[in-house]
Amino acid sequence: MCGIVGAVARRNITPILIEGLRRLEYRGYDSAGIAIRDSAGRIQRIRSVGKVASLQQRMEENPIEGELGIAHTRWATHGMPAERNAHPHMSGEQVAVVHNGIIENHAELREELIAKGYRFTSDTDTEVIAHLMADAVKDGNDLCNAFKSVVKRLVGAYSLAVASPDDPDRIVVARAGSPLVVGLGDGENFVASDVFALLTETQRFIFLEEGDLADVRREGVQVFDSEGNPVERPVVSSKLNPTATDKGPYRHYMLKEIFEQPAVVAETLEGRIHKGRLLEESFGYETKSLLDRTKRIQIIACGTSYHAGMVARYWFEEIGIPCNVEVASEYRYRKSVVSPDTLFVTISQSGETADTLAALRGSRQQGYIGSLVICNVPESSLVRESDVALMTRAGPEIGVASTKAFTTQLVALRLLVLALARRQGVDAEQLNTWVEELHALPRQMEVVLKLNDQIEEMAQGFAERSHALFLGRGPFYPIALEGALKLKEISYIHAEAYPAGELKHGPLALVDAEMPVVCALPDDPLLEKVLSNLQEVRARGGELFLFSDKRVKIELDNYQSLTLDDICPTTAPIVYTVPLQLLSYHVALLKGTDVDQPRNLAKSVTVE
Repeated sequence: MCGIVGAVARRNITPILIEGLRRLEYRGYDSAGIAIRDSAGRIQRIRSVGKVASLQQRMEENPIEGELGIAHTRWATHGMPAERNAHPHMSGEQVAVVHNGIIENHAELREELIAKGYRFTSDTDTEVIAHLMADAVKDGNDLCNAFKSVVKRLVGAYSLAVASPDDPDRIVVARAGSPLVVGLGDGENFVASDVFALLTETQRFIFLEEGDLADVRREGVQVFDSEGNPVERPVVSSKLNPTATDKGPYRHYMLKEIFEQPAVVAETLEGRIHKGRLLEESFGYETKSLLDRTKRIQIIACGTSYHAGMVARYWFEEIGIPCNVEVASEYRYRKSVVSPDTLFVTISQSGETADTLAALRGSRQQGYIGSLVICNVPESSLVRESDVALMTRAGPEIGVASTKAFTTQLVALRLLVLALARRQGVDAEQLNTWVEELHALPRQMEVVLKLNDQIEEMAQGFAERSHALFLGRGPFYPIALEGALKLKEISYIHAEAYPAGELKHGPLALVDAEMPVVCALPDDPLLEKVLSNLQEVRARGGELFLFSDKRVKIELDNYQSLTLDDICPTTAPIVYTVPLQLLSYHVALLKGTDVDQPRNLAKSVTVE
């Protein structure tokens, strides 16, 4: 959940670390810190509560320079956001440590170290690593050997980077359950939680595998596996554009990413549909044999990705494929029954979601025919560890509230549905119709984005509200869930979503004149039932905010409505997501919240 960046070079690396932190701030922004080995051979450390800008301001007041250093942006797990809990952590002046993850046996290690006379100044689990390193170095080990001995004692999920004032040419790092990459330069090398932090410096990376440890020096990198054996890991050239993480002309990353959706949806479809036909070969050569055997689907995901899976369940079952969708954090801790010929599908924006990754690893012993991941990051752990990967091509998503990742996940899932539909005997004419609806999707999303000004005006109705209710039926129920999630994530309004048919089973008690009710009204077979449910809302004084197909006739009073033009039936859930995103964005602006970095949340949940 935190962000790590480090560098060893023959130039001042302070600007590199600060820029890396800025690019990693979506991973955590409770506090930030930096530790630099200066020209006198001492570690200079500066830490600050809050965002990277606060750290930058303190560094302007107390500039430090050096050729070796590590830095960190934190999302609090152990210990409240406070300067004493900010990373890097140190043991005296001997070592500095930055850490992402959780050390589960920190309490017993802390007791052992206190008994040896070590003094703790933070509430974190990380500080035990600093003291363990100091203790190991004191016994005469060099930094790398000391690190190897310390890592063996740690229980939990983590990525680590350690530097010492006594070793001007080395950062040692380890990865166990939390991502870490090594960036390769010319006479300089770097480490970071992900490639985005380092794209301005290099596009050549080594992706450490589970259990790896690396000795990172100016002139080279040595990687060791979990058994301590030297290994070669491939060098990968990233194709990501360094400017892809800039906001450009937009006020917030979230707004930029909402408006990027037509383009990234088109990119996700590129090379996969052509002249009205699904090009299944584009999924990869391994996919055909896997899908040929697939009779059932098990989807595992978290948060927004879980909502994408819920929509896909309707699509899979429409073509006769049984589909089960579960939250990863629940699935991994219960006994499950695996039906024959079931494909294990994971969905994740980052590809590093801890619970989803753990569920994938556990699935290998459960009798699934194979695993497929839908993901946005080609170099991620989920992609590397799955049998087949279907990439969403959304590009970097920096805003914590997912937008373009969600819609491209739905597109990828729709492509998977089409591939299985052919195997289920769906006729060619129907398949062609569904392909054409996907082909039309980017244009339809562009048209919806033109409603931005009207949605901004609609948002005024939420400015003084503390609660909201979202309704939907069929595949629009998970779209309602996603709309409610977006509103509460960034505006801090308490929002709930329910199947519209469940109103009379409890939620209707909440409805009054102070309760805005949001609903999408596509022209589908459930339309009349939804309109009937909305009549129940109006009878209790609830104010309606509706997004409807232009063919829908609404015979209600006291409602606000925006009309969408002739949306294709199968892709309608994707299109109707866009106005709900914009509504949440504009409400958050009115509330004055931090849109891109909402309180208590971080983009990638890489710890349990």
